[in-house]
Amino acid sequence: MSAALEQIRSQIMWNRLLAIVEEQAQTLIRTAFSTSVREAGDLSAGVFDAKGRMLAQAVTGTPGHVNAMAASVGFFLERYPLEAMREGDVFVTNDPWLGTGHLHDFTVVTPTFLDGEPVALFASTSHVVDVGGIGFGPDGRQVYEEGIYLPIMPLAERGTMNQSLLAIVRANVREPVQVEGDLYSLAACNETGARRLVAMMREFDLASLDAIAEHVVSRSREAMLAEIRKLPFGTYRNAMRIDGYEKEIDLVCALTISQSGVDVDFAGTSPVSIHGINVPETYTDAYASFGVRCVIGGQVPNNAGSLAPVRVTAPKGSILNAPHPCAVAARHVIGQMLPDVVLGCLEQAMAGGVPAEGTSSLWNPMLLGGHGVVDADYGDARPFAMNIFHTGGTGARAAKDGLSATAFPSGVRNTPVEINETIAPLVVWRKEYRTDSGGAGRYRGGTGQVMEIEHLEGAPFAVSAMFDRCKHPARGRQGGGPGGLGRVRTSEGLELRPKGRQTVPAGDRLILEMPGGGGVGDPLERPLAEVAWDVRNGIVSVDGALRDYGVVADATGRVDEDASAAERARRRGG
Repeated sequence: MSAALEQIRSQIMWNRLLAIVEEQAQTLIRTAFSTSVREAGDLSAGVFDAKGRMLAQAVTGTPGHVNAMAASVGFFLERYPLEAMREGDVFVTNDPWLGTGHLHDFTVVTPTFLDGEPVALFASTSHVVDVGGIGFGPDGRQVYEEGIYLPIMPLAERGTMNQSLLAIVRANVREPVQVEGDLYSLAACNETGARRLVAMMREFDLASLDAIAEHVVSRSREAMLAEIRKLPFGTYRNAMRIDGYEKEIDLVCALTISQSGVDVDFAGTSPVSIHGINVPETYTDAYASFGVRCVIGGQVPNNAGSLAPVRVTAPKGSILNAPHPCAVAARHVIGQMLPDVVLGCLEQAMAGGVPAEGTSSLWNPMLLGGHGVVDADYGDARPFAMNIFHTGGTGARAAKDGLSATAFPSGVRNTPVEINETIAPLVVWRKEYRTDSGGAGRYRGGTGQVMEIEHLEGAPFAVSAMFDRCKHPARGRQGGGPGGLGRVRTSEGLELRPKGRQTVPAGDRLILEMPGGGGVGDPLERPLAEVAWDVRNGIVSVDGALRDYGVVADATGRVDEDASAAERARRRGG
């Protein structure tokens, strides 16, 4: 076969691998029990070669899962070498330091066999609704308090599920049917991937994946290095202060671009917290490397080859490299801020070609009702435990407005109100964009949202808050303004803390006012027509248009062009 035909054949097989892992992910979504997977897409799926190198990942999924899972398969192979695995074996863990950073994520790894020989592994991860303990939230002081902790162990052996393990899980969680169902769905999606891979290998007459694996990894690494080498070499520094829990946190980064790749060093970052917002190293690596990949080599597929040139380090004992047994349940609150920190470094190397800071970490409270979980009598109301996924606005992009109520960098979807209301005795009275929350700029920051939630049966309920950007807003770039701060309160005027479990009294309503993203560029350069559109659609108020943009408009969005021109000229000093 000619070299050209061999290249085409390799590309076809590579594309087939991408299709296989996407079908793997879709199987997980269709069979999952938890709304976080079915509705929000909080999952990952991928195929790995016999050496444990990730060859392809599904587009569906989060960077925190995918990039952390890329490292976790190696830990599985250390515990159970491939040659010791048998057909029908399935392995599982939710060890935060060997998986994706907290106990709520189960990672499942399944070997794939062709004619009796192991040729690959499939891995998948999903966030489950509950793992017992004190419940999903930042209030734990050690990981032992945060729920059931499974080391790497068999979920199934030779096709038979580990019933003892499943019984232990069921006995330790608040939603046993959902959690057990999700474990089955993880095993099922890996099985789907394995069947499709074997069919592909037979179609292409492959006895192993060694050749295509080397092609994928080497070509991706070379392509990523080529993109990195287009940038000016040097070290770029950035720091960002965020709310934290018991005290504020400084995330400090030095990013070095060189011939051999990108090195991200978080020396100088704040030490570990006494609460469950600490970040294991695998999760730090996942989101920091994603921040680099957002703007460098975005066209290069994500796999072991393209990830290799991005090297991430954080001092042990810092909040970004928290050792066992630190509490880590809400590690996403800190970890999902890392792309903003990394992008602040890259802005200096890329002449402004990066987005402004955004809400970044999800606003996904755990809502609970039942005996002992609220600081009041729960009565005979139906008990429940539900994790809802929502977020504020993203930062403005280099030449576009930010995205409103959109999760970046996690990429998960908002869970639909209708779904939430069917599985818990809650009603959502309001879900709407939050006026004036997007940072002003030539390109406006994405808008946050407001949600108002009440117990349908008139009982109190608990909210386990895991929110940030309530003290320190998302910063704009190149003269753009900051995004609006978040706020947590009730309709009766009770101010709630951004982090920690608290009770919403009976008959009261929880109100979440989510932050907005920062703006990019001078707000006085924003075209009048775009400000008018914002006002007309409730994104910017009449007062906000004048205050932030120097635009005189009425509530219908009609702009007084002469008055606006005069106001803008006055502010420019002309």
